[in-house]
Amino acid sequence: MKTAIGIGSAYYNGEDWDSLVDFTVNADRIGVDFVWSAEAWGMDAIVPLAYLAARTENIRLGTGILQISSRVPSMITMTSQSMRTVSGNRFVLGLGVSGPQVVEGLHGAAFAHPLARLRECIDIVRLGLSGERMQYEGKHYVLPRPGGEGKPIRMSQPPAKDLPIYLATLGPKAMELTGELANGWLGTSFIPEKADVFLEPLQKGLAKSGRTLQDIDLQVGGSFIISDDVEKLIESHRPQMAFTLGGMGSAKTNFYNDAFRRAGYEDAAIEVQKLWIEGKKDQAIRAVPDEMVLKTNLIGTTDMIRERLRAYRDAGVTTLRLHTGGKSWTEKSDKLAEALDLVKSESATWQSGSSSGT
Repeated sequence: MKTAIGIGSAYYNGEDWDSLVDFTVNADRIGVDFVWSAEAWGMDAIVPLAYLAARTENIRLGTGILQISSRVPSMITMTSQSMRTVSGNRFVLGLGVSGPQVVEGLHGAAFAHPLARLRECIDIVRLGLSGERMQYEGKHYVLPRPGGEGKPIRMSQPPAKDLPIYLATLGPKAMELTGELANGWLGTSFIPEKADVFLEPLQKGLAKSGRTLQDIDLQVGGSFIISDDVEKLIESHRPQMAFTLGGMGSAKTNFYNDAFRRAGYEDAAIEVQKLWIEGKKDQAIRAVPDEMVLKTNLIGTTDMIRERLRAYRDAGVTTLRLHTGGKSWTEKSDKLAEALDLVKSESATWQSGSSSGT
C-alpha cells in the first residue's frame, strides 16, 4: 500500500512555510509516495508544488485539488506541462468542481452542470496534452471563441499523454465519471465497510472505459494517530467531523453530508447539519457519533489501527493519505515516520501471507 500526505488547507497562508518544506523533504526521504497541495481561498495549489519540485527527488507532486472554475482548461494544460518539466515528470493533476459558495462567490462563475463542465475540461486538457490543436465544441467550452479572430493553437510544450489525472469526487454520477475518465480517485468521507457507496458507481464508469478496479489508484485516508486514550482522540476529532457535516458547503449543497447519508448515517448527518446551521455548534459537535470518527480515521491503539488498515486494504484502497499528529514540525515528522513504518510492516505481512497462500 502506498502513502501520501497533504499540505495546506482552505485557510493556509504560508505560516511556518520553511518547516512545512522540511516536513515534505523528510517525507520524500523516508519514502512517502505522494504530496497533495490544497487550495480554496488561501495559497494556491501550484506555487508550493513548484517550489517543492526543486527540494525533493522522488515524491510525486499532486494538486489536491485545482478547481476547474478558477482556470480555463488551456491554462490548466499549460501549467500541468510546465510542472511536469520542472518536477522531472513527477506531477499529478488533481481536479475537482469545488462547491457553489466558492465557485460563484469567489470566482464569479456559474456552478450549474458541474459534471458536464468537468468532463469537457478533462477533454480539453487531454487534447492539449496529446499535442493536438486546441479545437473543441462543447456546451460549456468552445475553442476557438466563435465569431472572433482566434484560431486553433497547438501547445508548444512536448506532448504529455501519460500525465495522470485524478478526480476528487463524491456523488454517484461523479464517481461514475471518475471511473470512466480518471487515473485515480481522491476520496473523502470514506468508510471501508461502506465502500460500495463509492465503488459501485466507480466500477460502472470503469466498465465504460474497459477497465477494472485494478486499473485505478484509490486514495483515501484521514488522521493517523497511535494512542491508548481512544476517548480523547474521538473528542478531538468531533469538531472537524461536525464542520464537515454542517459547514462544508451550503445548507442546500453539501456533498460530504450527502455521502455520509448514503453510507447509512442519515439521521446523524441531518441532525449535525441542522444544529450547525442553527448556530448550535457545541451541540452539533456532541451529536457526532463515535463510530463516524473511528471509521473515517486510523486512530487508537496499534491493534485498532492494524485492523483499520486491513479494512482499507479489503475495500480496495491502494494509497493511504496520512494526517499525523504532533505539536511541532519535528514531532509531526517523527509521527509520520512511525505511521509509515506501521503501514509498511502491515503491507509486508499481507504480502507474506499472500505468497504463502494463507
